[in-house]
Formats: sequence, structure tokens, C-alpha cells
Amino acid sequence: MDSPDEEKGYDQLEKSVQESMAHEQTHHASIGNKTIEEEFAGTPLAPAHSLWTTDAKGSVRLRIEEGCPEEPITIHQMFKESVEKYGNMYALARKRNNKWEKITFLEYYQFCRRAAKSFMKLGLERFHGVAILGFNSAEWFFSAVGAIMAGGIMTGIYATNSPEACQYVVTDSKANVIVVENQKQLDKVLQIRDRLPHLKAIVQYSGHPQQKISNLYSWEEFMELSLDDSEEELDDIISSQRANQCCVLIYTSGTTGQPKGVMLSHDNITWTANHASRVGDMQPADTKQESLVSYLPLSHIAAQIFDLWTSIQWGELVYFAQPDALKGSLVTTLREVCPTSHMGVPRVWEKMMEKIKQGISECGYLKKKLVTWAMSVSLGANQKLTHKDDEKPFLFSLADSLVLQKLRAELGLSCCQKFFSGAAPISSETVQFFLGLNICLYEAYGMSESTGPHFMSGPNAYKLPSCGKVVPGCRYKMVNTDSKGTGEICFWGRNIFMGFLNMEDKTREALDENGWLHSGDLGEIDEEGFLYITGRIKELIITAGGENIPPAPIEEAVKKELPIISNAMLIGDKRKFLSMLLTLKCCSDTETMAPTEELSMEAVEFCEQLGSQATKVSDIIGGKDKEVYRAIQEGIDRVNSAATSNAQRIQKWTILKKDFSVSGGELGPTMKLRRPVVLEMYHKVIDNFYQE
Repeated sequence: MDSPDEEKGYDQLEKSVQESMAHEQTHHASIGNKTIEEEFAGTPLAPAHSLWTTDAKGSVRLRIEEGCPEEPITIHQMFKESVEKYGNMYALARKRNNKWEKITFLEYYQFCRRAAKSFMKLGLERFHGVAILGFNSAEWFFSAVGAIMAGGIMTGIYATNSPEACQYVVTDSKANVIVVENQKQLDKVLQIRDRLPHLKAIVQYSGHPQQKISNLYSWEEFMELSLDDSEEELDDIISSQRANQCCVLIYTSGTTGQPKGVMLSHDNITWTANHASRVGDMQPADTKQESLVSYLPLSHIAAQIFDLWTSIQWGELVYFAQPDALKGSLVTTLREVCPTSHMGVPRVWEKMMEKIKQGISECGYLKKKLVTWAMSVSLGANQKLTHKDDEKPFLFSLADSLVLQKLRAELGLSCCQKFFSGAAPISSETVQFFLGLNICLYEAYGMSESTGPHFMSGPNAYKLPSCGKVVPGCRYKMVNTDSKGTGEICFWGRNIFMGFLNMEDKTREALDENGWLHSGDLGEIDEEGFLYITGRIKELIITAGGENIPPAPIEEAVKKELPIISNAMLIGDKRKFLSMLLTLKCCSDTETMAPTEELSMEAVEFCEQLGSQATKVSDIIGGKDKEVYRAIQEGIDRVNSAATSNAQRIQKWTILKKDFSVSGGELGPTMKLRRPVVLEMYHKVIDNFYQE
């Protein structure tokens, strides 16, 4: 619910934008009186001698070649082209007073220009940062695009970051302006304000600041700063921008050491927004307007490319979720707006899976039987398909129309045609569960350093359990391959980053002398060109006996055998044998999202089948529940029986007192396991495994 102040401010902002439309529309012609073709014709690139740089003001040579010959363009040129095509179509939607309010692409563009002029008024210097700290919103988008139009570099900060983590990003990016969501985020900035030498202003986009502080602006005050300013100065800055210069910084979440600032050029963003989405069959709005719900952190490359940049490129309609989306309101939003495409990180898909499973468990006997039958028919039919246009059997059509359509509608996915998963590996259990609902999850694989996806699955590139094929126009090679063809995956293409800001050594580690990006991931490619990830080089366990063991397949196998297990982490680097840390599936606190003592419904069911009465983690740990411990040992024995050598068998294991979480520090912002952190946190438990 918006505060009266915020509502009034938003209304004033709407009014002022409408008043300025006349001026802006004449200006719309003025960008001039040029056609799109004239504006794009022969825009030169900035002089560059190398494929990489670590200087925010630097420029790079682009990897333009036969497979990707497209003319490089800036973010502004991409946006301008979309406004020409889709100007009167709706672009963004936010919920206010229980109604969805929408703005068109032309209005969106005008808001971004206004934000750009206001940033300039606040003293934003060329190639200095504008840091955005808060949940997804229209203002987040306006700030991001406006910062780039004004000649700055946009960087998102994770809303879960501590004040110290915020300080690192703001200082490293030399941010002149920080845009915060609310008082909670503002308080973080105020704690570190004296240590931010480049900071000139703070803007708060939700509600009004509770205190009067110099150079602190509400969103309305910020947008009114430049109301009467002419457009010429902004046009000059826009005209001076080059496609091979930096416009976005993505900070890696830093599982080891300080986060690295991944420098992305205009060309990285515009080329990737155009090409990667084609694999996923995203349609341009003049063919069929796609819609999506924005809720994942925009400071992460996956959400930023999918929600922000691709939506401008193809004219998609973006609905903003409520800030408590990941605490439970996401499905409500999905049901209301029925998007045509949806992206989730694996944990989001797992949460949906748990929700459906819970619903099924509460059904009566006959209904449960019907759902189980329908899902097994769908799974079988989908596993046999090799192409999206293959005909499906009649029994499948019956199961889908009788049962599965209703289950998809429960999740708000009744109109959804494309389902994407990225940012971390997804389990085969989750993928197969959704195939049972007739939902094919298209997995994408890439890095911040490749502007998101480098390999993608899609309707015409789908094969389990692969991550799809290389994005057309990009290239890959495998280096240091073993006898099975497993090696390190290296990337090449227009999507490859400019370098790590102010980190020459790290940049030289990532890019070899020929400009290939070394992913640090191990994988293999089949004869059809599908990629299978087997693990990370840094995560590879090398036992005291010298055996190389990728942990992920063993961890995955344990979780598949034992539905009560939430996280499994294999230990054994430089050790005599393998051991494992286990956590149990439990409920999360709805406010903090921290794991609680209460076992999840699936975990309780697992216990009941064994004759155990356990409902809490404390009922089980420390060997209290002999039945559960016996079942876990039997599951691990089954995994060990499939091991290729004795060195790959789990010899010891323990159950930890609480599940891993973002708030606990064991998981990163995209729910990736932070192995070095876990090793440090539980070093005493681990040492106990190996005491003679």
C-alpha cells in the first residue's frame, strides 16, 4: 500500500511528465529530425587497441566477425529503435491501490531522459557510477537507463548486502549518486556516508525520506530537478557515447575474496539482448507482445538481461512483483498477470515444486491418484519428445486438459509458453517434476563475464540433462580435455566482458592471451553440440591419494536418493577419504527467510514412512532418531554402490543443526553454495571426521 505522500508525489510526477510531453514530443522529432537509419549510420567506435581494459573510461576492440557481423549500437540507439516500433504499446506495469498502472514505451523513454538530466544536475561525472540499492521497480529501470544516457555507469547492489559490502561497490565504481529503495536501505548508506569520497547525492524512490539531510532527495524531488532544463546537453552526451565503452558494472557475489566489478559495454548488452533471447523463442512485440514478472535481483546479470534489456529490445511488457515476492507473494502476482514467459533460479522452481507437492498431499485418495497418473503420462510423453512440434499422444492431451492445465493455473503459469532457469545448476528431480506438469524448463548457462547466457536451451535446442547449445554468433572451445572429452569450457563472442574494473591480474587470469574467456567450469559437448556441465575446476576435490573428484554429481545423487535432504556438501580435498555435511529440509521464517526448526512437509512424510514421529530438526540430529539415521545411511550406501572407485565413496557424514541459507552466509544471493564459507564455518565438525 502506498503512503498518501507517495501517491501524491506519483500523481504530481505523472502530471509534470504530461505537461512536458509537448516539449518532449517536439524533442522526440529533434533527436532529432534524424531517422533511425541516419542516427545509426556509421556511428564510430572509440579508438581501442586491445580486447580488454580495466579502466572505466577505457574502450575495447569488439569481436565482430563472420558469425556476428551486426552493426554495434549503444543502449540509447537500441531504446530509440524500440520507441519507434513500439512507442504506444505498454512497457511497464506496477500495482498501486490494487490496480495495475501501465506506461507506454514512449513514456518510459521520457522518464529515462528526465532521470538522466537530473543525474547530470546532481553532478554525475562521465564514467562514474550510479549505484541502485533496492527491489525491482519502474524507478530502478528509469535510474539504470537514465544513468547510462547521462554518461555514467550503472551498477546494482544486492538488497541483502551489508553496509560494508555496499561501501566496497560504491567506492570501487566511484559512484556519484546512490538510488535507494526505502529507509532500510538508506540507513545502510548513512552508516558509511563519510567513507564515500565520490558521493554527491542520495535518491530514495519508495516513500519520502523520514529525515531532512543535505543532498537527500525523494524520487519526486529528483525528477523535478531537471524539469525546465533543455535537452541539448543530454543529447550531446548521448551522441558522444560509443558501443565499445563501459555502461554497466555487475559485481560478482564474491564467494572468495572481494567482489569483482564486471565491466560490460553497450555492445555487450545490446548484442546479447538481441541474440540470446532468440534461442528462447522470445517474440518481438509487433508479432506477439511477451510479458513477464520482474522479481529476481537486478544486480545479477540473469535478471538484468531478461527483465530490463531484453524487454526494451523486443518490446515486452514487464510487471513488477511485490517486494515480498520471494516470501510468498510471487505466485499471487503470477496468477493476476499470467505472463507469457518466466525465469527462475533453481530455488524458485524448487519452492513452486514444494507448493504443488503440498497441495497434492492434501488431496483425497482419488484426486491424488488422478494427479499422479496425469503427471506420469506427461513426464513419459515429454521425455520421448525431440522437437517441440512433435505430436503428443491422445492420452497426454487428455491428462493435460483434465488435470495439468489446472495445476499450471494454480502457479499463475496458464498462459506461459517459455520457462527459463539460470544462475545456478538445477537438479534433475526438479526438471522432471515440471515435465510432469508439461513445463519444459529451458536451462541457460553463462557468467556475468559473458553478459549472461552463452549456452541456452530452447524449443529447438532441448536435450536433458544438458544446458542447451551455444548461442548463435558465439563460439566455444574445450581445453585440457581428458580421455572422456571433459575439459574446461572457454567462451568467445560479442557478449564477452571488457575486463574487471581496476583488477588487471584478475582480468589476465580470466582472459587468455588470445582473448578467450576461461569459465573455470568443467563440461563435455556431445556430437549434436549440447553442453553438459560436470563441475567447477576450483571445486574439484583432489584427495590425499591424488584422485580428482567433482563433488556436484555425488551431492546430486545423495539428494535424489534421500528426499529429506536439503543440502549436501562433499568434503575431501587433500584428505584420506570423502565425508559429507547434510542439512534437512525445513520450513523458512516468512519474514526473514531464515531456516526454522520445523521440518518441511516432505521431510515429515519421509519420517512418517519410516515410522518416525519427528517434526523438528532437533528430534533427529545427534543420532536421536535411529530410523532416520538408518535410512540416510542406506541411501548413502546406494550412492556408494554406483561409485567408480573406492576413493569416490562417502565414508562419514553428519547432519547439521540448521539448513544453509542466504542469511546464514552459506548461500550466495542466487542460492549458490559458498563452499569456502561452509568449510570455514564448520571446520571443527569436518576436522572431527578425520581425527584418528
